[in-house]
Amino acid sequence: MRKLTNGGADFVFEMAGSVRALDAAWRMTRRGGTTVTAGLPPPDAALPVNVVSLVGEERTLKGSYIGTCVPSRDIPRYVALYRQGRLPVDRLMSGRIPLDQINEGFDRLHAGQVVRQIVTFETA
Repeated sequence: MRKLTNGGADFVFEMAGSVRALDAAWRMTRRGGTTVTAGLPPPDAALPVNVVSLVGEERTLKGSYIGTCVPSRDIPRYVALYRQGRLPVDRLMSGRIPLDQINEGFDRLHAGQVVRQIVTFETA
């Protein structure tokens, strides 16, 4: 990655909740760049970071919880972006499943068969 990008990427994002993936993202980040993680690994997971490269290369390692979302501000903005065709949520959706198939949906997610599924609720 560093070779392909002539030294690394300015911004690298890790969303898997994997320490291995976060370590790879950190190594792909260039001098002065930012590595952002929003994945939540197991509570006892730790990332060994070389402090000399953190300081000497002026890099940033940042955590992001739910994208620092403020729902009252952000949800209307996301809806507007979607309606303008600038936030293609439909392309990220793997399908819809009824609530009574939630366990099968989690199995498909775990197996890597789907990315995002919308759970539908039937009313009586």
